[in-house]
Amino acid sequence: MSSEDILPALALTGIKGLDDILNGGLTPDRMYLVEGTPGTGKTTLGLGFLLAGADVGDTGLYITLAETEVELRAVARTHGWSLDALTLFEMVPVDGLGEDQEQTLLHPSEVELGETIRDMMAKVDELRPTRVVIDSLSELRLLAQSPIRYRRQILALKHFFSTRQCTVLFLDDKSATGSDLQLHSIAHGVIALEQVLSGFGAQRRRLHVVKMRGVRFRGGYHDFEIERGGLCVFPRLVAAEHETHKAGSAVSTGSSELDALLGGGLVPGTATLLTGPAGVGKTTAAVQCMVAALKRGEKAAYFLFDERLPTLLTRSAALGMDLQPFLDDGTLSIRAIDPAEMSPGQFAGALQAAVEEDDARVVIIDSLNAYLQSMPNEQFLVLQMHEMLTYLGQKGVVSLLILGLHGVMGDIRADIDLSYLSDTVVQLRYFEANGEVRQAISVIKTRTARHERAIREFQIGSNGLQVGPPLRNFQGVLTGVPTFSGEGKTLMASRMGTLDAHG
Repeated sequence: MSSEDILPALALTGIKGLDDILNGGLTPDRMYLVEGTPGTGKTTLGLGFLLAGADVGDTGLYITLAETEVELRAVARTHGWSLDALTLFEMVPVDGLGEDQEQTLLHPSEVELGETIRDMMAKVDELRPTRVVIDSLSELRLLAQSPIRYRRQILALKHFFSTRQCTVLFLDDKSATGSDLQLHSIAHGVIALEQVLSGFGAQRRRLHVVKMRGVRFRGGYHDFEIERGGLCVFPRLVAAEHETHKAGSAVSTGSSELDALLGGGLVPGTATLLTGPAGVGKTTAAVQCMVAALKRGEKAAYFLFDERLPTLLTRSAALGMDLQPFLDDGTLSIRAIDPAEMSPGQFAGALQAAVEEDDARVVIIDSLNAYLQSMPNEQFLVLQMHEMLTYLGQKGVVSLLILGLHGVMGDIRADIDLSYLSDTVVQLRYFEANGEVRQAISVIKTRTARHERAIREFQIGSNGLQVGPPLRNFQGVLTGVPTFSGEGKTLMASRMGTLDAHG
């Protein structure tokens, strides 16, 4: 008999992301601890766990020591749930203010704890449930009054449940000072929920699996949200878990001159960083590359941080790149991101869904400035970005990243150096010539081809981005104030009325 025939089926939590983190779910017939401060989603997780069991025929029992049945049903209604398939056992004392609670000869907790435990056991023996949630351990801890008595009662419950073939979740609101390591050692697994307030925007929720015996779980923090219908967990993206696709041949950007600069075009599985000051044309260049892919029949996903969606659509249409038809036929998805309301994990989840569910072959992030600066309290965002780009590369996706630089001419700089994350770096600059502000484009590096070393002038008009010949007769173009040693005709003809709303 194989091991697969011996091992029982895992108990699904009903939360897709959490089951993914746990490598399939919880080992059945074990006792688990879910801890977190009030408001982190423990009750929602517990109810969802029982309802997921009810969907597969498991009997569910929710034992509440703090909340009333009315409150639990109200929570369920906010998620669109019906608790009719579950048994709610309310153990909230209604006579806690009686005269017998005021006697001092024998503390009432010494009697109440034993009665509470016995009532729990009797209810379990009566129903024989497959899944049990006990909410919350803080009440038992207060009744026990001493750590030794509390530990003994929890061990007694663990032994009792081990002979009843049921999977148990203990919920704990962490009202005790510090971390209850005694309980951690007793439980088969521990899941910690946290809620963090940022300097601006909504609170961020995250979880991590403290321990899980016999399970190769995914460690570290994972962002999650409480939405209608339960918890939505966004597992931390690990690029090494995804297979690597073979790199394809270079594809066109839609401009033969820009293709020449890049040494043949954009290579699938690479990340291209477009850098430059505000208004120089970074977004226009990225959109033109994306439109070329859409016309080839590929799908694309655009993550918009900096501007409003109507503005992007209007501006692109004015430059001869109408995106609306691609939105209508579903080949293009544009998601306007509010970084104040979205956690990094949620963004990584949305990007992963665009690639794996929508089959996007081109991904644009506009811009990295907004992504990095709008989350000042988040740490290791650059490492998360590295993991995302590695993942996109392994999936054979063309990634276009936009990074704004400070300044207009001369010494321009970025808030953070991200060039090492990219396979190709394209720099767009302003320079002054003949009393006009003009634009130049050059490729600083590329890891996939021998790129052109020349600096070319470019203009943006009704036909999008137009790249001119190399600026052979100029010296110091990258300084913004070059010296000219040729004739004026070496520059592109000036465009009167050129659109100046490009990014």
